[in-house]
Amino acid sequence: MPKLTQIETFSNEFVCFTKLTAQDGAIGWGQTSTYNADITAQILHRQIAPWALGADINGTDDILPLIQRIEEREHKFPGSYRCRANAGLDTALWDMEGRRAQKPVVELLGGTARPIRAYASSMKRDITPQDEAARFVKLRDTYGYDAFKWRVGAECGRDIDEWQGRTEEVIPVVSNALGDTIAKLVDGNSGFSPKRAIAVGHLLADNGISHFEEPTPYWDLDQTRQVTAALDIDVTGGEQDWDLSTWKRMIDMRAVDIVQPDVMYMGGLSRTLLVADMAHAAGIPCTPHSANLSLVTICTMHLLGAIPNAGKYLEFSIEGEDYYPWQEGLFLGNPFAVTDGKLQIPQGPGWGVDINPDWLARSTHQVSTLA
Repeated sequence: MPKLTQIETFSNEFVCFTKLTAQDGAIGWGQTSTYNADITAQILHRQIAPWALGADINGTDDILPLIQRIEEREHKFPGSYRCRANAGLDTALWDMEGRRAQKPVVELLGGTARPIRAYASSMKRDITPQDEAARFVKLRDTYGYDAFKWRVGAECGRDIDEWQGRTEEVIPVVSNALGDTIAKLVDGNSGFSPKRAIAVGHLLADNGISHFEEPTPYWDLDQTRQVTAALDIDVTGGEQDWDLSTWKRMIDMRAVDIVQPDVMYMGGLSRTLLVADMAHAAGIPCTPHSANLSLVTICTMHLLGAIPNAGKYLEFSIEGEDYYPWQEGLFLGNPFAVTDGKLQIPQGPGWGVDINPDWLARSTHQVSTLA
């Protein structure tokens, strides 16, 4: 069986791509989670690479056991950064196996590389309701989106709005501008108490909005469950969570109607599949979090193309380089082309995308090699 012989990272403050090389010359490309990615690269080389180098990978069934062994070896360091670093290993291993088989990852998972419906996801709160509505209408008419998500409240706002009255204004203004044929979602980003979230939820329902994401502090599942029990619309969450025991409790207690794991925060595709499987067994849909145009959205496309409890749509950020300048030039070509409100799951081997060599040349390069 071919052993892993080299792990490379190409990083800056925001993005860290990973490249694996095996004994037989096979390669795979992946990514750690975004933000403070230069720190995550250090963790990957210090705490992940020593356990991964020399590992035998003989198919996709070997990926999760390797990730789990690393978690055990680094059991004194549970948490977000370990998962963010493991994502770089896991996603590169899936790419490697896709390249070996000359199949896209979605096919390795039993799905097909098909067009997938997207919801246009706004990341802005410092935007007036009128300006948000105007850009949504333009995107609807230009690219054919039939689903949109916008922000209410303030991030971890403790019931204090981004500015006074914004939530009550932005809900009807945007909803009315989009019309009755559009699916409408909002994100609270842990901004409300249960009492306030329930009141906002009723306003959402009155305005034809069907999805209320992370209404209360995400770390308090009891608060989220209160909101879920009180509302008829879908209450969703989970993007921040990485701990499988937390996920089990969230699903067992029906804290949410839809789970939203993030492939990169979770530690890669393999652990995200465990969450999707738990949710499927409980009859709960999975609509993952994918809030920027890095590899996370590509990985999520492959995931949604295969799992049986895939949600209605892919989260697709509408924020470009003016909002996220670090997104510029990550990939060759445009893997994020939208037609009739849908994106094509990449059809090439592995993740089916090519990382821009010019971006790699500008990054900080580090190597760990099997002794």
